[in-house]
Amino acid sequence: MKRPFDTKIKTEKELKTLQLDELKWTVNHVYNGSAYYRKKLEEAGVTPGDIKALEDIRKLPFTTSKDLQEDYPFPLRSVPFEKIVRIHASSGTTGKRKVLCYTAKDVDDWAEMFARCYSYADCTIEDRIQIAVGYGVWTAGWGFQNGCERFGAMSIPIGPGNTDMQCQFLEDFGTTVMTCTASMGLLMAELIDERGLRGKIELKKMIFGSERASDAMRMRISELSGVRYDQLFDIPGMTELYGPGTGLDCRHHTGIHYWADYYILEILNPDTLEPVPEGEVGEMVVTTLKKEASPLIRYRTRDLTRLMPGECPCGSIMPRHDRILGRSDDMFIFRAVNIYPSHIDQILSNIKEVGSEYQIILYRKDTGGKDHMKIKVERAQGLQHSHDSDKYIRKAIEKEIKKQILISCDVEIENYGSLPRSERKTKRVFDNRD
Repeated sequence: MKRPFDTKIKTEKELKTLQLDELKWTVNHVYNGSAYYRKKLEEAGVTPGDIKALEDIRKLPFTTSKDLQEDYPFPLRSVPFEKIVRIHASSGTTGKRKVLCYTAKDVDDWAEMFARCYSYADCTIEDRIQIAVGYGVWTAGWGFQNGCERFGAMSIPIGPGNTDMQCQFLEDFGTTVMTCTASMGLLMAELIDERGLRGKIELKKMIFGSERASDAMRMRISELSGVRYDQLFDIPGMTELYGPGTGLDCRHHTGIHYWADYYILEILNPDTLEPVPEGEVGEMVVTTLKKEASPLIRYRTRDLTRLMPGECPCGSIMPRHDRILGRSDDMFIFRAVNIYPSHIDQILSNIKEVGSEYQIILYRKDTGGKDHMKIKVERAQGLQHSHDSDKYIRKAIEKEIKKQILISCDVEIENYGSLPRSERKTKRVFDNRD
């Protein structure tokens, strides 16, 4: 199926040829344009002439968030300042913000990629897209906005929060597509249900970015908002790699198509940094192919996912990776067991009596004492409190966690809607052991 803004590449061979040509260009570009990259390449004993095949990418050194901090405030800059037209930065939750520069071509390429995302979500120029993500120095709002304008649909740039206005705009402007975090999507779905807006609004699709959405959360959003489950889409993105818009799952939801004509994606074992077999979980490592101002050479994202085997029913040549399953640095150690929050999330999603919100609380009763874990979950909406029901839910969760993760925990049952909701990312792990 031909989509607007899709690649003109028709075969995997053509894609590999383009990737090699662009990889050679990128290595030459950073070698001659960035003192920081040139030093890293020289230390690794690599010159642009050493890149003769795609496999030679493994000769290149890795780049990490530490490199961005060390080269602050304009890290990895590979063009003169007069070519830079914009900067964006991460939210800066730890240490210095990750700042990335953009040339006019970078901004144009980003808009083109994002327009492709809207196309893969089967949007049309008749859609009205309510953009409920952050603007300013963050990439989210600008990415969704520029992509929407390039695509040709109407944009409604409201930003996050202000739920009364969000609901009013849904009604007044006939919004058909909403873009937001999954947490914001759940918050809006609950308001749509509470205010009786289903049937009064035109909302048909939601596109989620910035955080992982569990199957249980997506199901609740669909039930409460009236948006069909297959019209909920995931969009990956990080400041270092342009921002959101570097891929999207199509209506078949067999994985996220990523734009391999703009960057190379490797899935590596985070400990050995060797490639893992297709279908096995590893860390995403990205190398940009067209980025001018702040290219990435084998950048360790810390995001965990896996490559999806086979072809998508939609027929796209673009390869796929799974939804982001977590981050390698999100892992916590509990009683000598390595645990990813996504694993607990998956277990809870398969227990129909619980809602989509939860908290994981780690603590010690005494200084230097044994670690304890408490998991707070909500009852499913409409499920009434009863001693027998709560006991059943509690035992079911404890049993599955013991069976799958091999640890013991305490489960606390809360009323539906009692755990915090947020228009941004929702914090779900609280480590109070220190």
